[in-house]
Parts: sequence; C-alpha cells; structure tokens
Amino acid sequence: MAEIVNLRMARKAAARGKAEAAASQNRAKFGRSKAEKAGAALDNARAERRLDSAKRED
Repeated sequence: MAEIVNLRMARKAAARGKAEAAASQNRAKFGRSKAEKAGAALDNARAERRLDSAKRED
C-alpha cells in the first residue's frame, strides 16, 4: 500500500527548499563583512600593480 502524501504540504516543502538554496547562494555572494571586502580590494589592487609592472613596453 502506498503512503498518502498531502500535495499542498509537498509543494510548500519544495518551495522552502528552493528558497533556502537561493538564500545560501546569496549569502555566499553578498555576505562578506566590510573588512573582508576591503582585504579583497587590496589584494586585487596588488595583483593589478604586479601585472602592470610586468608588462613589456614596445
């Protein structure tokens, strides 16, 4: 005998799962502190300077 499933509850559970996945992606994308953002910007600037100093002039 099959298990009885409430479709309304199943749909809501699926929607909660999708919302949690989207929230997790947004936390990874936007959830950095001001100090982390500043550190990343400093690292990027340092890498750009290093790259520019290694360029050849014609």
